[in-house]
Amino acid sequence: MKEININKVLVKKRKEKGITQDQLANYIGISKASVSKWETGQSYPDVTLLPQLAAYFNISIDELMDYQPQMAKEDIRKLYRRLSADFASKPFDAVMDNCRQIIKKYYSCFPLLLQMGILMVNHLELVKDPQKSPLLIGEAMALFIRVREESDDVSLIRQALYMEALCSLASGDPNTALELLDRTVAPALPPESILASAYQMTGRVEDAKAVLQVGIYQNIVVLFNFFPAYLMLCAGNPAKFGEVLRRAFVVSEAFDMRRLHPAVLAGLYISAAQGYITQSNHDRALDMLQQYAQIVTGDIYPLTLHGDAFFDLLDGWLDELDLGSGLPRDEKTIRKSMADVIVQNPAFSALAGDHRFKDIALKLQSNKGGVK
Repeated sequence: MKEININKVLVKKRKEKGITQDQLANYIGISKASVSKWETGQSYPDVTLLPQLAAYFNISIDELMDYQPQMAKEDIRKLYRRLSADFASKPFDAVMDNCRQIIKKYYSCFPLLLQMGILMVNHLELVKDPQKSPLLIGEAMALFIRVREESDDVSLIRQALYMEALCSLASGDPNTALELLDRTVAPALPPESILASAYQMTGRVEDAKAVLQVGIYQNIVVLFNFFPAYLMLCAGNPAKFGEVLRRAFVVSEAFDMRRLHPAVLAGLYISAAQGYITQSNHDRALDMLQQYAQIVTGDIYPLTLHGDAFFDLLDGWLDELDLGSGLPRDEKTIRKSMADVIVQNPAFSALAGDHRFKDIALKLQSNKGGVK
């Protein structure tokens, strides 16, 4: 993507004025070959000629250069996916250098800066030198702070604030995270109900159904992001722990999460296994890990966000997401992470000698190979 589009502007304005390259060259006092190179993008006019060119076409220098330091949403999406794939296949430092060059070039494109910060956070696990992890978190946080402080897009600011708080936690600074989030949970004011009513009142019944489906879907996914953390907090109370897990599985079955969103269900099984480890219930922990392995080594790839027979009106909403229906990491990275989170997790070291755990580990390691 070119940021300076002076070549296109020159061609357009010259044709609008009805003059040849020769005539423009004579007016400016240069050769026709120079004009030709400008218009084909092989070179740019000398900076001292810009005022003369702008005056000749009666436009500003900004209009003449058509400088566009912004990237379209689809361009950001494609770039993110390419860089995510690069992280999975190329040296980490080389990909990060590329990321830094892109950030420098588009430093005023706040949607891009947000996604670049998220990209860094989502690939932290690939950093082999533990001393570099805090530095990378700091780089990502700096991007989120810039977006939060300088963007005028409320949605971007809200996302940046959340990510900044997440980075604070990852940096071992919970107090800053609490301050950023005001230490409280504001009452939920979901817009979906109002939107659905408005759509219904204007006769757009399918739009009303679609927006309510989006609301239900998002809240189900959020619920399954809450369950793992709550399970771990309840691990010291086996009765409470068991009841939380039972209810989570009831919701999972009701909404067929194994097919609808296997990634969030996999996270529940990991937390359940860790909870059972703290209770010294190794048999149940292994049961949970077997369920986890069954999910992540099953026919779930490529992992994408999608609907089903119940959520049959999500396509339009998914298409509008920053990354579309794709997940924030490349499939190769996801497969590796899904194995490493069990095999290299010290929480499961107590199971290392168990033959069931060895079978699970082998199954997960075999799944790292790539697309089936």
